[in-house]
Amino acid sequence: MPVPTDDAKEMTRRLAREEALFAGTSSGANVVAALRVAERLGPKARVVTLMADSGLKYLSTDVYGSARGAAS
Repeated sequence: MPVPTDDAKEMTRRLAREEALFAGTSSGANVVAALRVAERLGPKARVVTLMADSGLKYLSTDVYGSARGAAS
């Protein structure tokens, strides 16, 4: 399921902000896709996804750059 990069980045920041999960963009995309699938399947369905990357390589990019600026 295609997930736009901007949606993946926003979910990545949301995961860090709301769930304290420091992940990369591909993990953000996984979560966006999982939420879409869960929405289609309905409230009784269970959907699982993996977050296989950390956010370390994204610290110097726009994924976490705006979050760092907001904290200063």
